[in-house]
Amino acid sequence: MRKLFVIGNPISHSLSPKLHNYWLQQEKIEAIYDKKLLEKEELEENILEIKKGNIFGMNVTIPFKRLVIPYLDELTQNAKITQSVNTIYMSQKKIFGDNTDIFGFETPLIDEGFNAENKQALVLGAGGVSTSVILALKNLGIPKITLMNRTKDKALNIKQMFDGIEVREWGEKINFDIVVNCTSLGLNNEEIGIDLNDAKGKIFYDIIYKPKTKFLINAEKNNKTIDGKMMFIYQAQKSFEIWHGVLPKIDQKVIELIND
Repeated sequence: MRKLFVIGNPISHSLSPKLHNYWLQQEKIEAIYDKKLLEKEELEENILEIKKGNIFGMNVTIPFKRLVIPYLDELTQNAKITQSVNTIYMSQKKIFGDNTDIFGFETPLIDEGFNAENKQALVLGAGGVSTSVILALKNLGIPKITLMNRTKDKALNIKQMFDGIEVREWGEKINFDIVVNCTSLGLNNEEIGIDLNDAKGKIFYDIIYKPKTKFLINAEKNNKTIDGKMMFIYQAQKSFEIWHGVLPKIDQKVIELIND
C-alpha cells in the first residue's frame, strides 16, 4: 500500500489527510495519507525514505518549503523559480520537488473571472508561499506587484528573484486592486497591523483557510474577499494528480470536509 504524508511543524491543524484520504477512497486507490510532525534535522532521513520506496510522496508545509530543497535531486520549473516546494515525488529514480501552490492560488481567481489588465497587486509577507503567489500573479498578467514584509530584508531577497517587483515599508499607504495576505497573522485571530479600511471595491485574498481572519472580516463589507480554502483544495488536487495520475473531482463533499 502506498504511504503518503504531509510534513510540517506545526502540523496538527492540517486538513490534508482528510481531503486526500477521501479522494483515495473515491478513486479506489490503495494508499493512505497521514501527517507527520518533523524537526528540521529529520528532513533528510524522511525524504530518503521516498528513494527507498517506503514513502510514495509528500506534501510540504510551513516551515519546510525551502528547507527541503537541498535533499532533492531535481526541481520542476515552478519550484526552481519560486525556490519553494510543496510536493515531493519519485520519477526515473530521482526525487523531484514541485510547487502546486501556484496552480492553487491562481485557479480561484480564474474561476472568479478576474481580469488582470492594468491591475496593481499588494503582497503582504515574504514567507514560503509568497514567491508562489507572486509567480501566480505574474502568470495572470498583473503588471505591477508591490511586496511588503515586517522584515524588509526578506522582501528585498524576493525582489531579486523576480523582475518588476517593488518593495515598500510595512504599512505604507499604496494603491492596489488586489491585496494578498501571505503572513501567518490571522491564524490566532490577530490583526494584520496595516490600515486597509479605506479600501472599496478591491479583492482581499487570504491564503489562510481556517479560521476566517480579521483581514477578511474587516474587508468584506466593501470588498470582494477570497479565503484560502479553494487554494488549498486546488493545490491538493494537483498534487494528487502528480502522484496518482488521476485528477480527482472537487464535489460538494470536498467543500464540506474543509468546512467541518
